[in-house]
Formats: sequence, C-alpha cells, structure tokens
Amino acid sequence: MTDASFVDTATASLAGAAVADALGGAAEGNTPEAIQQRYGGTIEGIVPPFLDDWRTARPIAPYHKGDGHVTDDTLMTNLLVDVYAEVRRHLTAHDIAEHLVPRMIGQVQWIPELEAEALPLQRVFLAEKWLVARLHYGHVDPREAGVGNVVNCGATMYVGPVGLVNAGDARGAYAEAIDIAGAHQSSYGREAAGVFAAAVAAASTPGASLDDVLDAAIGLARDGTRAALEAVVGAGRRLDGWRDGGLAVLRDAVRPYDTVGDAYRQPAMDARLPSRTKAIEELPIALGLLAACDGDYREAVLGAVNYGRDSDSIAVMAGSVAGALHGLAGVPAEWIDEVGAASRLDLRASGPVMAAVAGEVWRADDERHRARASAAATLGLEA
Repeated sequence: MTDASFVDTATASLAGAAVADALGGAAEGNTPEAIQQRYGGTIEGIVPPFLDDWRTARPIAPYHKGDGHVTDDTLMTNLLVDVYAEVRRHLTAHDIAEHLVPRMIGQVQWIPELEAEALPLQRVFLAEKWLVARLHYGHVDPREAGVGNVVNCGATMYVGPVGLVNAGDARGAYAEAIDIAGAHQSSYGREAAGVFAAAVAAASTPGASLDDVLDAAIGLARDGTRAALEAVVGAGRRLDGWRDGGLAVLRDAVRPYDTVGDAYRQPAMDARLPSRTKAIEELPIALGLLAACDGDYREAVLGAVNYGRDSDSIAVMAGSVAGALHGLAGVPAEWIDEVGAASRLDLRASGPVMAAVAGEVWRADDERHRARASAAATLGLEA
C-alpha cells in the first residue's frame, strides 16, 4: 500500500497543506473587505505581507508573513512527520511528550517567518507553547495536559499526518488524533483534531468522493462540532463557489458556533472556553469551502485565504483534504515550487516519508487483526 499512488496522495496532502499555509499567512487576521482593499482585489496567489512595516507593527511583528513563507502550522506538521518517521507506529499522547516536545525545544531549523535559524518554540503561538510548559516543565499526564489551554485550532492544524497513517480508516484516524490531541487541547479544540484527521483519512481512500469525505467527517463529529459542520457544509453545498458572496454565507452559517466573534482581533472575554455547543471556526469553514468548490484545490484554498480571520489554518485544512482527494495533479506545481523556494523547504520530501511509515503501520495492523481473528476463531467467536 506504499506504491506510487499513495506516495502521490501523501505528498499532495502535505505539500498542499504547506502551500495553502503560505498563501493564507499574508491575510491572517483580516476581513475579506480589508484584504481586497490592500491587494486591489482578491488574493490569487503568493502576495507580499499585509503590512509594509511587518517588522515592527503589532500584532504581526516580528513575523514575515506572506512572500511564500509557511507558518507554524507547517512547522508543527513537519515535526509530527518527524515523530512518525522515528517511532514508525500509531502515536499516543505520550509520544507528544516524549518525541514532539523535545523537537520543539531542541531542534534548530530555518524559520521562514523569522528569516533565521531558531527553535520551533520561538515561533509557535502561546497555545502551542502550552505543550512545552505543561509537558516538559509541568510533567502533567499527557492524556490530560490539554485541559486549561485556550480552546483553539492549535492541535487540529498539524494532525493531517494522522489521517495519512490511517488512510482508509476515518474512525481509526479520529481515535488516534483524539488521543494525541489530549496533550494539547480539550473540548471542541480536541474534537476538531479528531474530525480533521478523519477527513484526511477518508480523502486518502482510493475512489473516495468529496461527499464521502464530508459525510465521514460529519458522521464522526460530536456536539457543537457536528452541528457547526452540518450548518456550514450544508450552506457550502448550496453555493456555486465562494466568489459571489459565498464567504459571507459561510461566515453567517458558522457564527452561532464561533466563540471568537466578528471582531477577530478583539475576542470576547468568554471566547475560546470549553463548551459542548461551540466549535472552532476553521474546520467547518474549510469543509464548507470544499463543498462550495466541489473539492477543487485551488478554489477552496483561495476561498480560505480571502476569507481572512484564521486564514492560514483554514487553508491548511482545505488544502490537506483536497490534496489527499485529488493527488499532486490537483495542486499547482508552480505554487509548490515557489513556496518551497521562499521557505527553504522541500515540500515534496515528507510525502514519501509518511507513505513508508504508513506501509509499516498498516502491515503491523494487519498482523494484529489476523491474530485477533485467530483468537476469536479459537474462542468460537468467528462471524
């Protein structure tokens, strides 16, 4: 199962996410109206930073967003790929503590937005620094370390590799992502990680359609996440793309479930708190855009970029699923090349790594399933 077709799937999903991340970074935190005013229309590819004085302007400084630079979404995704490459099995929350966190605080690498060699810890947001504070310094049980963190998309944005290692098994991807996300997030932030991984796993299934992916995601989701997905994906399915008022339609659909509010840079005091009825905004919007764009990579990603708000993470989720669904033929090669050059990353390198790991994991799973079937037969429990 690690033939050329799955290498293509894994490469497209990971490179597609990284490209989307870089495109979305420039627009992050802004409204569609502000984005169009700044760039003289909608963003259609790689653009310069939103602010000319990005080095000193708050809240952007000191990050060089735009110009094809990937953000912390891709940095964290690549670290998770590295962990899979080391342990070569399904992951647990304990692996986040034992393998991911040490890389965050000890693996110096090129950080495109800082334009310098640095530790990933020096780039990630406070919600990701939480991993280091709780697991490395606090020695909290990894399965519970996410409790108390700001509830956001931080764990969701980098679990795409979980979907790849569980390709064809959306339920297994959901369970594995829920486990590892417990080290980082709680409530609907953790739930979204499980559902996103499930969507990537469903998209990686040979012959899968977009409806298969969306139905799998909604079917596995719980509480406010499920309600938000039903509302936003339903709205997306009624749209013909996003360019003629579609972004406002999707925002209206997610608004009842979003705790941040319309003023993205000024969230209310009760924003990002645990809830059974709320959801992160990013995953429903990403899947809603895919529904509106019939799964087309370019259009769904550009819709995410021009939506603004947490545009890089929305684009990552849409790009990862669309990449897995359509393969490298669906991801513009020129974008892969340009973002790779700007970020000093080989965006095609992670796919073969994840494909090889997935093959080993699948073979181990098969051996375990055969052993269980043999035991069941001995016990008289065969079907």
